[in-house]
Amino acid sequence: MDKINQTFVLEFLLLGLSGYPKIEIIYFVLILVMYLLILTGNGVLIIASIFDSRLHTPMYLFLGNLSFLDICYTTSSVPSTLESLISKKRNISFSGCAVQMFFGFAMGSTECFLLGMMALDRYVAICNPLRYPIIMSKVVCILMASVSWLSGGINSIVQTSLAMRLPFCENNIINHFTCEILAVLKLACADISLNTVTMVISNMAFLVLPLLVIFFSYMFILLTILRMNSATGRRKAFSTCSAHLTVVIIFYGTIFFMYAKPRSQDLLGEDKFQTSDKLISLFYGVVTPMLNPVIYSLRNKDVKTAVKYLLNRKPVQ
Repeated sequence: MDKINQTFVLEFLLLGLSGYPKIEIIYFVLILVMYLLILTGNGVLIIASIFDSRLHTPMYLFLGNLSFLDICYTTSSVPSTLESLISKKRNISFSGCAVQMFFGFAMGSTECFLLGMMALDRYVAICNPLRYPIIMSKVVCILMASVSWLSGGINSIVQTSLAMRLPFCENNIINHFTCEILAVLKLACADISLNTVTMVISNMAFLVLPLLVIFFSYMFILLTILRMNSATGRRKAFSTCSAHLTVVIIFYGTIFFMYAKPRSQDLLGEDKFQTSDKLISLFYGVVTPMLNPVIYSLRNKDVKTAVKYLLNRKPVQ
């Protein structure tokens, strides 16, 4: 019985920025504003892609999925972060931590695959435009999006189950904003080699593989663009790809920093989670979803036109 009591944890304590009380209110305001921008920007993109027939194309189907994913991801963690910053309530139940971890990991994994699918879509559109409507049919696009969501969910179930089955020996203080999996694994008082192996496999499948797809897709796209005789065609091709490439660079830059560092720094290092790592995690979790709709709308004439039409649309009397 004593052993069970020592290994079972009923709740966790999220430290967040508890060591910096003077700047917590500043972070509260910043995160709240960014969260509202995330809901507004991504919500407008989703509504525009549904109601504007000009956006009923594979690229905007994936973009709509990406916007919905960003809303789900931030909603799973930002409200609790805001609550902890303003009310100093930092505890989260064991089950609540598991749910938060699941959604965070699932959304991140799904976004990796979605960005890869979007690169394939751009490859077919630019390198094989005549067969584009046939190859990227509605059924194929829905199947590609479904595979992204399903694989991300399965990966998260595996990682979350393996993490939350570990004994924590009453060590329930998570030095992070949320129940981030690497921060939780540091609390375990048992061998985490299985978690390390599965995390490496997950990194290969959901980080490296989609990145290779994106790299080779854009290599072929670049070669095709350089062969174009029309300067207008080259500019249009670059314009359709630039937004996606910008999102890929921001997303993969932050996620590789978090999950692809040497294991000695993340899983076997000191218990203290460095402030820089927290801020990088915050950037990945809030700033990136906020920038996605801005990036796509600024460089995309179709999206800007659809959003203007949606905003100026008069309600039916």
